Amino acid sequence: MYVRCPSCGHEDTRVVDSREAEDGDSIRRRRACDSCGERFTTRERSESARIQVVKRDGTRQEFDRRKLASAIGKAASKQLAPDAIDRLIDDIETTIRQSGTSEVGSQRIGEMVLERLEESDPMSYLRFKIVYAGLQDPDSLYDELETLLRRRQEARDRKFAEQTTLPIDPAVVATGRRRRR
Repeated sequence: MYVRCPSCGHEDTRVVDSREAEDGDSIRRRRACDSCGERFTTRERSESARIQVVKRDGTRQEFDRRKLASAIGKAASKQLAPDAIDRLIDDIETTIRQSGTSEVGSQRIGEMVLERLEESDPMSYLRFKIVYAGLQDPDSLYDELETLLRRRQEARDRKFAEQTTLPIDPAVVATGRRRRR
């Protein structure tokens, strides 16, 4: 990386000293210009790529945490505290950044919210689903409720099965196969 000298404009300067800045989010570097001998300080901060949200109509907008928090907050029950909403959004944003993509569809963000709400707060999940999916009639709401209840029961059954320990026959462990009697 080339840093231009503020005194003479020479493009090639060298780093004399480098250390973390007070805020911990940037690096403070002392530099020297080989052309004029001037010394100066730079602060470098890493900047992550901005996430672009592709809306249903094809337009693009920058990812806005406040907008997502507002939508979740409207659907959230009293059990879902503001700090829990912030953690949910942090998790979604981290997942998107780790995927390595700079664009994500608004539908995918909605699905990610639903996945997390389904686990943490089923009532908020239902409220968000009604608006997100545009459920208009009671039959579609009833179908969604049945699906939610079935998935929650399957998750409980899986959790119970994982916690259940099965007796192990010592003869099988010792030889690797069952002995005949």
